[in-house]
Amino acid sequence: MHFDVDLAAIRAAAARIEGRVRQTPTFASQAVSARLGAATFLKLECLQDAGSFKVRGCFNKLLSMTDAERERGVVTVSGGNHAIAVSRVATALGSKALVLMPKTVAPFNIGLTRAAGGKVELCEDAIAAFARADDYAAKGWTNVHSYDDPAIIAGHGTLGLELAAQAPGLTHLFISIGGGGFSAGVGAAMKALNSALRIFGVETEGATTMTQALEAGQPVSIRPTSIARTLGAPFATERTMAAARQFLEEIVIVPDRDAVAELLWILQAERVLVEPAAACVLAAAMARRETLGPDARVGLILCGSNVALDDLAAWRAQFGL
Repeated sequence: MHFDVDLAAIRAAAARIEGRVRQTPTFASQAVSARLGAATFLKLECLQDAGSFKVRGCFNKLLSMTDAERERGVVTVSGGNHAIAVSRVATALGSKALVLMPKTVAPFNIGLTRAAGGKVELCEDAIAAFARADDYAAKGWTNVHSYDDPAIIAGHGTLGLELAAQAPGLTHLFISIGGGGFSAGVGAAMKALNSALRIFGVETEGATTMTQALEAGQPVSIRPTSIARTLGAPFATERTMAAARQFLEEIVIVPDRDAVAELLWILQAERVLVEPAAACVLAAAMARRETLGPDARVGLILCGSNVALDDLAAWRAQFGL
């Protein structure tokens, strides 16, 4: 499959969602730069409305729908940030959101989704949830896929436009991968603006959805075990695989323990709370620091902050941190 989201679509998305999402800050981090031995810029998407980048794609998708479609409502499958974002955006636009979640989802995420206005329906697992979403779509609901949708991907790509303007001349970028829609959109935007940019996808052990798909040459269903729950997509798709092949230098896989260790370090050093799915990009950059070079300009996207303090305590005990 040829990847089907381009810079024009991303720029159109930026115009469509302008004023509805935050332009999140990017700053040069002296602390991280010292550790990596290269100038490093942090994109604080963890400060985005609803706690992650996901509202970008959701606003673009729902604003692209007709009034009648929004009136009938949207259904989606997610146990994490997409669930919260769809609920937040649907409520803001006067629509209704039904979120299908695996029954193992953390109560914290269920609570955030309901607080954002979504109705939650629990399913046996993510694969069963996707099947049920198709049933609802047959009844007239619009199925808003969390990553295999050109409108969602284009909306996520608006972060790439922001980052390119805020930190021009980046040579390396580290970005988290779940199902691959986020890295697809940001990659499409930033590689179109700077073809020399080297983009590194990041997965955690136990959530290697894209790595397994690319190795197999086709989507592979997995049952994620990583504590980085928002990276736990059950499968990649032909669309997101095509984007990964086109835009990524490689995918760096880091242990859960390293992601949690960097989460705690970022909280202490930069006074910013992020998820393991965000902190893993620093762990990946540290793993590749010997290849960066002193003239490198490195970008790290801290993609979300929806983490419970109880989780932090449990992870510290689990990993002895």
